[in-house]
Amino acid sequence: MAEFQLRTMEERDRWEVAELICASMNTWDILHGMAPGRFTGGPPQTDVFYQVYERLDPGFCLVAEAGSGRLAGSCYYRERETHVALGIMNVHPNHFGQGVAKELLRSITDFTDERKKPLRLVSSVMNLESFSLYTRAGFVPGRVYQDLVVQVPEGGFREQLPGAERVRPAGPDDAAAMAELELEVSGITRGKDYPFYLENAGGLWYTSVIEGRSGGLDGYLVSIGHPLFNEIGPGVARTEEAGAALLLDHLNHYPGGMPLLLLPVECGSLVRLAYRLGGRNCEMHAAQCRGEAQPFRGVTFPTFMPETG
Repeated sequence: MAEFQLRTMEERDRWEVAELICASMNTWDILHGMAPGRFTGGPPQTDVFYQVYERLDPGFCLVAEAGSGRLAGSCYYRERETHVALGIMNVHPNHFGQGVAKELLRSITDFTDERKKPLRLVSSVMNLESFSLYTRAGFVPGRVYQDLVVQVPEGGFREQLPGAERVRPAGPDDAAAMAELELEVSGITRGKDYPFYLENAGGLWYTSVIEGRSGGLDGYLVSIGHPLFNEIGPGVARTEEAGAALLLDHLNHYPGGMPLLLLPVECGSLVRLAYRLGGRNCEMHAAQCRGEAQPFRGVTFPTFMPETG
């Protein structure tokens, strides 16, 4: 096994980490017949992870430095009130099979155990190497999601959905209700995240809510509209009807775009809506938790930017 040391990522590592993520993901795709790989924009596309994570949680990326001084692996993570979320983890192709990911994960599980919190992530069920890594470490798969990309017409979709009249852009006063709703639906809360999305300091985020018929919120949804990274989520909704109205609102926010979204496989009406709008499956993921987890009590829209678990 090659020797390497774990340390916190520094600013000087920014572009090497972006290149590492890009090379790792694209190499895995190519080896599994999915050339040219998902990150065709190169490191400028995967640098979005640094832009988001370091603005939201500076100092929470762990890297493995090889004896040569080059980085062998990296993993973003972050702590919240109810849990720790494990973000994107990658190993450079030159170091595949050398135990790098296992050591990165061990360090983060130690961090989590010290805080006596669950550790959550959303992991690919198509990448059996990573799936096995997590389940061997004690993670238990829960809800399964199908990843879809949807090409939005230049004029948007003309679909009329029940509840659409209750959808509106979110404002700063919605943060507390968003947190309360996510705790009810998913059993987690992420106090730093809601103001971050709503302030939208980087100009990347769109957030909308659907008001309940009897007051409060029936759901919220966030999406990122970076030119090189367009994804819908995170969000939660009490019902599939509320989730569908939010989803359509976000798709129409990106006319001419092709956002990525993750839908719970058991939410049949949402999946059918995505197919009706031309959605194409591209991968499968599962929510996993190491520690106690509340069963989901509604619709969840997970995301990788940042990881929501």
